[in-house]
Amino acid sequence: MALESRLELKISQKLILTPQLQQAIKLLQLTHLELLQFLNQELVENPLLEESDDEMPIEELTQEERDSVEIEEASEDAELPLEKLMNFTVDEYFEERGSDGRDLGYFNPGTVTPPSFEHFVAKETDLYDHLLWQLRFSSVSDSIKNVGEIIIGNIDENGYLRESIDEIINEAETDRETAEKALSLIQSFDPQGIGARSVTECLLLQLGVLNLQDTLVEKIIANNMEELEKKKYAKIAQQYNLPLKDIMSAVTIIKGLDPKPGINFSNSITNYVIPDVYVIRTEDGYQIILNDDDIPRLRISSFYKKIFKQNNAFSKEDKQFFIEKLRSAVGLIKSLDQRNRTIYKVTESLLDLQSEFFDKGMEYLKPLTLRDVATRLNMHESTISRVTSSKYFSCAHGTFSFRSVFSSALQSDIGSISSTSVKNVIKKIVIEEDSRKPFSDHHITEMLKRSGIIIARRTVAKYRDELGIPSQTMRKKID
Repeated sequence: MALESRLELKISQKLILTPQLQQAIKLLQLTHLELLQFLNQELVENPLLEESDDEMPIEELTQEERDSVEIEEASEDAELPLEKLMNFTVDEYFEERGSDGRDLGYFNPGTVTPPSFEHFVAKETDLYDHLLWQLRFSSVSDSIKNVGEIIIGNIDENGYLRESIDEIINEAETDRETAEKALSLIQSFDPQGIGARSVTECLLLQLGVLNLQDTLVEKIIANNMEELEKKKYAKIAQQYNLPLKDIMSAVTIIKGLDPKPGINFSNSITNYVIPDVYVIRTEDGYQIILNDDDIPRLRISSFYKKIFKQNNAFSKEDKQFFIEKLRSAVGLIKSLDQRNRTIYKVTESLLDLQSEFFDKGMEYLKPLTLRDVATRLNMHESTISRVTSSKYFSCAHGTFSFRSVFSSALQSDIGSISSTSVKNVIKKIVIEEDSRKPFSDHHITEMLKRSGIIIARRTVAKYRDELGIPSQTMRKKID
């Protein structure tokens, strides 16, 4: 077959994502905190963007303040000293600020040396620092201390050693006796139970300070952890030929031990949910308020606009730079406005489609999919997915994620019902049950059937697991 080259004309359609469209899509899926960080970064990088502050009405100002405002307005209308502005150096800036005793933004009277900002920085002690501090004050040889530092470095946030003793020996290039002495030393540190390699070892280490070695408590921890997890106390009593009350006394002591001794030193940051939308019920219906707390209101800098209008103020390259930044600023403001409009429309649609939920609560959620909302708003399903991803709304019943009001449909005697509503009913049944005689999955299935909700027992078990509810045996409370 001969090869040849030729020219062809072909007409085709392509979807091209312009930079503005890409930015709009990116803004749409940002959470409240992510949006705040993004806008603050843009304010730093784009000189044509500035934050707009709400100004006090002129009527509320005193005569002296009005005169001050008029002076400032007159100075703004005057031509800017462009030559001085372009040649103004950083050294001159700080020299001017230092003329009245100010230095880098704070007042420094006289010759008093200001304190270093490092004095105001505090670091919380974590588990690693706490153990290392104890190791350095221990009266042991340097070889044991060196191995001890390696052991401490391999202890996780819960307080467990995640490397075997053989791996410690290879890493420290030491002998087994030194490694075991170092591990024994670490396991004697505060908090009790630190450096264990299993839950059993962790609990056994804590018995030393309680003087409970060679007791029933130690025997149960060492030999009956599986029965403890499943609450088979009668089987343990039968094994040791003891009354059940003696076993329960030992279990009470075991429950007081800490299976995660290092967790109290965790410096993990708790991220609190910030609602993106507030849905407030009023006499005239529901009001939707977008949460714009801390979100800067952006506008194009009037300062740079005036400079830009002056002829011969910039070179060709500088002018091109300002044009690009101006386009970016305008595009960002438009994208931000479009984001707010889209979130508002989606929330408004949810108010109509899930009106009973907003009126009465979770039990009245209807089956709803992203496609239902997309069809209603004449938008693409992916757009609705971005709007509802990692965003929350606050209403009279609490704070919920947008995704929580979307759920699949289950058929029942009372018609189509939301799977989220069924989960809420199961949760309510478990909360109200007698802890001495908790309901089995089969019993919960029968209770749902009497309410007109017909689902399989395995579905109940699946929903129970998704809700984080333990099994019947684990929920049973023995006095």
